[in-house]
Amino acid sequence: MGLAELFILAVGLSMDAFAVSICKGLATEKCTLKRAAVCGVWFGGFQALMPLIGFFLGYRFRDAITSLDHWIAFVLLAFIGVSMIREAFGEGEEHKHENASMDVKTMFIMAVATSIDALAVGVTFAFLPDTDIRAAVIFIGVITFLLSTIGAKLGGILGEKYKKRAQIAGGVILVLLGLKILLEHLGFRF
Repeated sequence: MGLAELFILAVGLSMDAFAVSICKGLATEKCTLKRAAVCGVWFGGFQALMPLIGFFLGYRFRDAITSLDHWIAFVLLAFIGVSMIREAFGEGEEHKHENASMDVKTMFIMAVATSIDALAVGVTFAFLPDTDIRAAVIFIGVITFLLSTIGAKLGGILGEKYKKRAQIAGGVILVLLGLKILLEHLGFRF
């Protein structure tokens, strides 16, 4: 796999994380560069880790992984999106702080939801003899880190202006993203 193909693959894999990072930034009252980088580290780390795991699992569990990945991503993204929408209509500041949370549990769920497709890509890497897995996972991780950090910061800027509407839009985007993943795996093409 050449550098151009790897770049396109890395950008494609990072789009889910980019969208979720924007939503995370929307929910954060003041998204500093440090908080944006936390999104980048979580999402970039998991986007690098999952293909590596997939590579080592190889074809042994290929059918099980590819038959469930879209359902897992759909459920997690839909849950997070619906929670964002519900919290936007909720009363009090405690709802905003729940969604703005960057605790381990919240970030872990989001990172897993956005990187499941990278696991399947890792399985594919196992069948490509000319793939340098070290270079691939580093490249994917760095690209995702950069785009996720930018996405969170961008979401923070938009969130300061539009607050409630932006949070609702972010939740709707996550639900639609999960639905798109599910429908594509069920054979629908967009």
